[in-house]
Amino acid sequence: MTYEIRVTSPEELAALARPQAWLCDMDGVLIHESVALPGAKEFIHALESSGVPYLVLTNNSIFTRRDLSARLATSGLEIPEDRIWTSAAATADFLASQSPGGSAYVIGEAGLTTALHQQGFVMTDSNPEFVVLGETRNYSFSAITQAIRLIEGGAKFIATNPDVSGPSPEGTLPATGSVAALVTTATNRRPYFVGKPNPIMIRAGLNRIGAHSETTAFVGDRMDTDMRSGLEAGLQTHLVLTGSTGINDVSTYPFRPVAIHEGIGGVLPLIS
Repeated sequence: MTYEIRVTSPEELAALARPQAWLCDMDGVLIHESVALPGAKEFIHALESSGVPYLVLTNNSIFTRRDLSARLATSGLEIPEDRIWTSAAATADFLASQSPGGSAYVIGEAGLTTALHQQGFVMTDSNPEFVVLGETRNYSFSAITQAIRLIEGGAKFIATNPDVSGPSPEGTLPATGSVAALVTTATNRRPYFVGKPNPIMIRAGLNRIGAHSETTAFVGDRMDTDMRSGLEAGLQTHLVLTGSTGINDVSTYPFRPVAIHEGIGGVLPLIS
């Protein structure tokens, strides 16, 4: 039997279990190029007014959570920094669990270095335990060369997320996954990616808000990261069509979300 790929009807939505907590992607779901998407303000307002726990997730490792909260506020979305979870914060959290007070050589910006400092990590280029690669708009050839040599010398290779490209007003930019591939080619060492689709980022987010996967929903715009990580973590998955994935793209994947919506406003009937 062929499964029909279409936007979920109100009747089908009403038949779903009502989530007790929500995880939500940021870019392509709540905002697009610093502009709030339709339904985003209503979604956040509904969560805040009902007291339902929630967390906004992003693979972006450039900005701190405080910076992102301020940037979202300029878009009209009032989201406290403790309701934001980035791949940088998830990476720092993961490394702290692996090697408390460890050392790292870091390629990235304030979002990543601040998160690692907050976890007690020392930044060094002298025999670090980890090489941590994040996103930056100014990748340095000398810094990448240093990372390669440190990895060859035995440092463990960690990357914040596998995204190979990102958008900008001028066009596509290379992102963490592309640079990680360069380092892998040079060293024959693959990184451990902490961000989506690794469900470890989802589970850490659930722990932060005291939620359980069986009763939590995840809203995202990408099948390859959002829906995959939500599925693997056991969440109720909701795909919105305001970002990277179109309705015709869904059938190209061997898995499917629980529900598909034109935009974030489509999930509002599920919020108490």
